[in-house]
Amino acid sequence: MEVAPAWAPAVGFTLLPHAGGLLGSRITKKEIPVWYESLQKPSWCPPNWVFAPVWGTLYTSMGYGSYLVWKELGGFNEKSVVPLGLYAGQLALNWAWTPVFFGAHKMGWGLVTLLLTTGTAAATTASWYNINKTAAYLMVPYLAWLTMASALNYRIWNDNRNKK
Repeated sequence: MEVAPAWAPAVGFTLLPHAGGLLGSRITKKEIPVWYESLQKPSWCPPNWVFAPVWGTLYTSMGYGSYLVWKELGGFNEKSVVPLGLYAGQLALNWAWTPVFFGAHKMGWGLVTLLLTTGTAAATTASWYNINKTAAYLMVPYLAWLTMASALNYRIWNDNRNKK
């Protein structure tokens, strides 16, 4: 007897990253109009409306990539511990950034969190490459965005160090 339809894991893995994004968006929406708008930002900072669709796309692609790896390795087993463990670690770090940066207003610790996220996401991508190249390629836009986000976080932190 089939417990779940065959498409359910693909949908579940693809949607999972959005869970933390949705929770984080509650913090962000509260902090943007007052705190974030008061910060000095570089001229190349994307407008606020860009972040939600970009993160939605990145979460979907990384989630689907994790499904491809899970499927290729035959589910949760010894072979999937490292590639899916790295993925889970980078996703937890990703989700932690919003409460650190926006919730606690800890811009420096936000940068540390982002750099750890980027490193773990790069390790995830490398571990996925020999398992499923498509999954690894789905991580490339995320790595690019994390690089930009790290540079942006650095500039905001550096330019607003004395701001309470």
